[in-house]
Amino acid sequence: MGQRQSLGREFGWLWAAFAASTAGTWLALDAFPLIAVLVLHSSAAQVSALSAAGLAAGALIAVPLGPWVEFRRKRPVMIAMDLVRLLSLLSVPAAYALGWLDFGQLVVVSVIVAAADIVFTAASGACMKALVPAAGLLAAGARFETTTWTATALGPPLGGAAIGWFGPMTTVSLNAGSYLLSALGIRAIGGREEAPAGRSAQRFGAGDIAEGWRYILRHPRLRPLFFNTVLVNGLVMATAPLLAVLLLRDLGFAPWQYGLAFGVPCLGGLLGSRLARPLVTRFGQHRVMRTSGVLRACWSAGLAFVGPGPGGLVAVMATEFGLITCMGVFNPVFAAYRLEHTPTDRVARTLTAWSITAKAAIAALTGCWGLLSTLTGPRPAIACAGALMLATPLLLLPGRGAGRSGIGPPDDLRSPVTTLSS
Repeated sequence: MGQRQSLGREFGWLWAAFAASTAGTWLALDAFPLIAVLVLHSSAAQVSALSAAGLAAGALIAVPLGPWVEFRRKRPVMIAMDLVRLLSLLSVPAAYALGWLDFGQLVVVSVIVAAADIVFTAASGACMKALVPAAGLLAAGARFETTTWTATALGPPLGGAAIGWFGPMTTVSLNAGSYLLSALGIRAIGGREEAPAGRSAQRFGAGDIAEGWRYILRHPRLRPLFFNTVLVNGLVMATAPLLAVLLLRDLGFAPWQYGLAFGVPCLGGLLGSRLARPLVTRFGQHRVMRTSGVLRACWSAGLAFVGPGPGGLVAVMATEFGLITCMGVFNPVFAAYRLEHTPTDRVARTLTAWSITAKAAIAALTGCWGLLSTLTGPRPAIACAGALMLATPLLLLPGRGAGRSGIGPPDDLRSPVTTLSS
């Protein structure tokens, strides 16, 4: 795997903050759908609507915030978003304890958290690019990816057990606390963060964030990745509420089994994130992204055929393991590539535009698949998403002259990790 690359103390604190919030997020995997199903007894359409409404409204709120983030110091913005998420999430167990919790509150909190997520992601991407040299971006992305899959492997089983032992609000409270730890970690980075040039002269609106979309759509290398990642993530997330209903209600899985089904396969994400850097060194950035992007499209359709009992549990875990291993390779390579091909003064706007589109697509597809599930049931709807997933690699295939279209130019096929600078 090669010698571990030192990225400095400041990155270490950023990484620690990310680890804290990621651990809380995955400990509370699908907490709101679980609360909706187990506490409020919501239907599959309502669970899908909960996910869709939060993402869509959160994306809309975030539109004017991307340009605002671009011309602000990033760390105070990140701390503020952590505190917003902390207070919003704490309102849910408080309302539950008082007997006031209803479906509407879950939607409102989902909206606030979704908007804060977009702003935080934009600021954190710009922060990481400022703290890490270009040659270290893939190593930094791989560490974030490894952390994500570690938390994803351990969080859902522990979260499912915690819900079974202590009640449905346990993981929401722990997730809220993780944002406090994240804020403290970002504060500990220390040093002086320079204010971006020209911030006082800026006026912000939808036209400013449009610059992020224009940059993506005019960029011959980012454009195919944009459409591919938005569609893949949308299809994966659109079926998540339906899987919750299928496994918990129709097939009778216990919450701890549900957590186990999606936690154990995340060991594949650990494997993939550890392999990403040596694979790029050997085969090149372009080839690794294209191959892992094609392979990750081949698994989702299998989730439509799972059955009850131990056999069904094993089938879910095997399918998810294959999908997540491919994602574990693809994601850090893609994240480093995107940062390297985005100028520093456009990172926040570009990442915000990307995140808004991704969340809006997830919201739209989740709503559509909720309606489809109402008409056909969860299984056919999941199968339809899996079939569409098989077409997504077409958005990764380069044209004849990859310098004009596709992921990258021919010389990217053999570019080592150390030549990732644009």
